[in-house]
Amino acid sequence: MSITIYHNPNCSTSRQVLEMIRASGQEPEVVPYLRTGWTKPLLQSLLKAMGKKPRDILRRKEKLVGELGLAEATDDQILAAMIEHPVLVERPIVVTPKGTILARPKESVLSIL
Repeated sequence: MSITIYHNPNCSTSRQVLEMIRASGQEPEVVPYLRTGWTKPLLQSLLKAMGKKPRDILRRKEKLVGELGLAEATDDQILAAMIEHPVLVERPIVVTPKGTILARPKESVLSIL
């Protein structure tokens, strides 16, 4: 089974979800999205698979949200900001053959392993 985790190693939840995947006996493809960045087609595909809108995966705790005025922004504006500033995407996002989720709370990853 192929698993991908869009991972931020500085995030404790992301690290814990990665360990949960490995503890299930599987080695995921780890995408360090802060380095690789996002593309619009990739984010749109992940959002569609999760049934979410850009605002649903916006990392609201990030100070850039306020600096960029994203609280009142449109979905297109949020998506553009996420592409320009990858840190704005909440993490981790996990993709498996059983589904795609934003693994928050971290235990939610168990439903797709």
